[in-house]
Amino acid sequence: MEKRMKKFLISLLLPALCLAARAQEGVVSYALPMTTLHFEVEAELESFFAGPYARYASKYLGVEARQADESGYRIVSVKLTPCIEADPVARFSYAIPKGESTPAFLQLSAQGLVAVSDGSFGRQNIWRFPAPAGADFSGRGLSENITSEATTLYRNVREQSAYGRVPVQQNMVVEKSAEDKARETAEMIFNLRRTRVQIVTGDTDATFSGEAMASAVAEIDRLEKEYLSLFVGYSEFQTQTMHFDVVPDPNAASQMYIAFRVSETEGLVSADNVSGIPVIVDLTPQQLPATPAATKSKQVIRYRIPAICNVRLLEGSKVLLQTRVPVYQLGVNAAFPAN
Repeated sequence: MEKRMKKFLISLLLPALCLAARAQEGVVSYALPMTTLHFEVEAELESFFAGPYARYASKYLGVEARQADESGYRIVSVKLTPCIEADPVARFSYAIPKGESTPAFLQLSAQGLVAVSDGSFGRQNIWRFPAPAGADFSGRGLSENITSEATTLYRNVREQSAYGRVPVQQNMVVEKSAEDKARETAEMIFNLRRTRVQIVTGDTDATFSGEAMASAVAEIDRLEKEYLSLFVGYSEFQTQTMHFDVVPDPNAASQMYIAFRVSETEGLVSADNVSGIPVIVDLTPQQLPATPAATKSKQVIRYRIPAICNVRLLEGSKVLLQTRVPVYQLGVNAAFPAN
């Protein structure tokens, strides 16, 4: 008997349950479906570099500038995909009587009867952020680093009865202070703005039209942005994409789960990495009608009615995503006679 059972064992594959139209005595093995919530999350890392003249931005430009380098992460997109899998704890079998055909409804039950072949369906690994580069403001200055400064020296001169101090004017080359360079940069920014207005309004000796005017204005905009970054700094951005799965547990006291976490140093990390701030998925199943009465037949086919759940993804009090999805394992199990 055991050899005969093995010989006629029929496997069901997801999603199409294709059985022979006529089967000899054997066993159909199947499992009820369960839902996995798959999240594809994209985060953005901003690395900000403060400008060398940030402290003078308010004085010379009238704007407030960030004074220190800093970096931070923010979630820019979340995609939720409910995936159907076979529930490993809800497996059943159906014995096909000798001489009888396989019940036709088994060929229509992709939503209720699920069995999957063994296999690994791993996803691509996502690398973390590389080490951030340092700030680079080289080549963005507009004036020399040195200047000529007048100073008064004294030398001793021998007179008729004594030595006297005679002032001597002399120019010395000294390094410009940061504030001096900031002031010159601010003056250049305002000169660029005045020049742009003159070109656009035609208040200039040169004549600009068509592409020439557009090119001149674009170059002035580029220079202004470059010089302005010496005051207000600049940012570099990187993106990180990660995948996370949440499997709702029908026996859990609360349908709230940590989907993933956001770490200050690593960005998106798994739920068990306590270094990050948790992002919560909150499920609210809707009420289902009463389960159909159990059948007295010895041969039954079991199926599962999913619960429609309101799903919210929360980062603190901020709602990142809100939708409705069917979750099978939070629904109800039922059965009907095979004959």
